[in-house]
Amino acid sequence: GIELFVVENALTIPMNIPLGLAITEVIAETGMPTIAHHHDFYWERQRYLVNCVTDYLKACFPPTLPSIQHVVISSWAARQLSLNAGVSATVIPNVMDFDHPPETPDGYLAPMRADLGLSEDELLILQPTRVVQRKGIEHAIELVKRLGRPAHLVISHASGDEGGEYEQHVREFARLLDVPATFVSGIISTGRGTTPDGRRIYTLADVYAKADLVTYPSTIEGFGNAFLEAIYYRRPLVVNNYSIYAIDIKPKGFQVIEFDGFVSQRTIDETCKVLDNPPLVERMVEQNYVLGRKHYSHTVLAHQLSALLSRF
Repeated sequence: GIELFVVENALTIPMNIPLGLAITEVIAETGMPTIAHHHDFYWERQRYLVNCVTDYLKACFPPTLPSIQHVVISSWAARQLSLNAGVSATVIPNVMDFDHPPETPDGYLAPMRADLGLSEDELLILQPTRVVQRKGIEHAIELVKRLGRPAHLVISHASGDEGGEYEQHVREFARLLDVPATFVSGIISTGRGTTPDGRRIYTLADVYAKADLVTYPSTIEGFGNAFLEAIYYRRPLVVNNYSIYAIDIKPKGFQVIEFDGFVSQRTIDETCKVLDNPPLVERMVEQNYVLGRKHYSHTVLAHQLSALLSRF
């Protein structure tokens, strides 16, 4: 009784070529109405540019079939899809549930700072991303070093599918600069609980709730989930001026500490100003939340999905 396929990135990045081929064949043979939601195209990732399966990539990542409506998460991706595949796409950015603010922190978080390896006087600087090269974590380490005050960088996610060499580089770079950096993916999960060895498990929302500052120094992003998360959890944010941010997000008017490719003294000065001025932080994060609700809420998503479905 399936009436609609919604394919999340499986027809976009060729992590599983047989799956992409199979989905494409089913859509072609049945004419099933399909929304193909694209996050990461293969031509955006250096590791896929040299290959021996170009015919498969051009046929299925993504396929161009009449029953498919393509959805991308940025205007830049829409242009690239048009140039590379000759098809148009609807732009629907990532969203969060801004209509329902996050819950107030509770007593469960009392031992969290100690569990994350922080001392009482250290700032909690959160890097809420995977440990992959395009996240530019070296910039976050440099920032923490140059703040001139006790601060600890907490990196929330593991390296994922791109190997551990970059993680080793980040660890060595942090040691070289004598920056306290903790990799805590082992105790961060989608729900609270306890690890097999008895450690307390926290959610990413828990860590956001206690973060003094969020760093997002990515050089390349499909959109920017961590950016939206920082806005949703009302945290001050340092962000690199990566292309999608510059094109689609920055013009909305968000108040962040911004740098352009490298951490300058101005970046440090602005960061210290924010850390030393709680009323300024409150104004910034409240304005950002209002903008997030206007542009990136579930309500916005519902309107756009209704428009898509009406075309079938």
